[in-house]
Amino acid sequence: MGVHSSMKKNRWIPRILIVTIFCGLLSMSVALAADPGSEKDPLVTLSYLQDTFLQEVMDRVDQKIAERNRQLGGQSGGSGAADTFHVVTLSSGQTLQGAIGCEVMLRVGSAVCVSSSAPGLIDESSASTLNHGGALVQNHLYMMTIEGRGVRASSATTKLLVRGSYTIL
Repeated sequence: MGVHSSMKKNRWIPRILIVTIFCGLLSMSVALAADPGSEKDPLVTLSYLQDTFLQEVMDRVDQKIAERNRQLGGQSGGSGAADTFHVVTLSSGQTLQGAIGCEVMLRVGSAVCVSSSAPGLIDESSASTLNHGGALVQNHLYMMTIEGRGVRASSATTKLLVRGSYTIL
């Protein structure tokens, strides 16, 4: 019995070794079969962030920008996109009232600022403000930053370059 008993003990070592190797191979095959970053394995990889996620974010941003540009273009007093200037001709006494962000540049004639409070218009060319009744300087770019701001023509013919939404009163 002593010889037979020692042979049984020696059989357990190869069995344990085979089971260990089998378990190792099984776990490796499961790990290799899983697709990283998939629904089954939600690991976020750098390649996913760079190739997929970033592109999706950029596409959404481009869509929002295009949508906003269409909205601005639809609000413009003239035809065309909001990022282009339009020539607007006013007669003496007519007022161009701009929405917030509307820009005007006096090209021909003379005009004054129309506003109920200060600041009236922002002079983008000189980085200053122009209050109610102040004369516009030719070739300076002015912006309306508060509702109800505008420009009143004070000569028989006044030509303005206008970018943005406006109403002529």
